[in-house]
Amino acid sequence: MNRWLRENSVAMWLLTILRVYIGFKWIAGGWEKLSGGGFDATGFLTGAIANTGGEHPSVQAGWGAFLQHFALPNVALFNVLVPIGEFLVGLGLILGACTTLAALMGMVMNFAFLFSGTVSTNPYLLLAEIFIIVAGANAGKIGLDRWIVPYLRTRFFNRRNKQQDTLPNQHKIA
Repeated sequence: MNRWLRENSVAMWLLTILRVYIGFKWIAGGWEKLSGGGFDATGFLTGAIANTGGEHPSVQAGWGAFLQHFALPNVALFNVLVPIGEFLVGLGLILGACTTLAALMGMVMNFAFLFSGTVSTNPYLLLAEIFIIVAGANAGKIGLDRWIVPYLRTRFFNRRNKQQDTLPNQHKIA
C-alpha cells in the first residue's frame, strides 16, 4: 500500500482530489475567521479548560494546564496563528505547494483541537492527512510541488538527480 501511494499514477489523482477537498475545508475555516470581523479563541480555550474537571473530563489535565498557563495568557497570539495557520494549510493543500508540510501542520492543529475536546471533523481530516503524508511527493505531483520539491532537493538538500546517480564513479583526488 505504501509503495502504491508513493508511486502509482491513479493514487496521484486520488490524492489530488483528497488534498484539494481537505484544502477547501481548511481554507474555508481560516477565511471565515479572518474575514468574520475578528476571531477570539478565549471562549474556546476557557471551555476546554473547564472540561478538564468532572467525573469524565474530555480534556486531559496536562493539556488543560498548557491551555490555562500558556495558551490563554497568550490568546492574542493564538487569535492570529489559528486563522492564518488554517488558511495557509488550506492554500498549501489546494495548490499542492509544500504539500507534506501543509498536511503535517493540519495534523498538528487537528490534534490540538482534539486534545481540547472538540471532535467535529478532526478525526476524518487526520486520517486523510495521514494518507497525504505517507504518499509523500506523489500527493503534490499535480500541483506546485512538481517544481518546488526538485528545486528544494537540489538547492538545499544537495541531492543529485537520478541520472547523475547512475553515472559510473569517477576517481576522486584526495
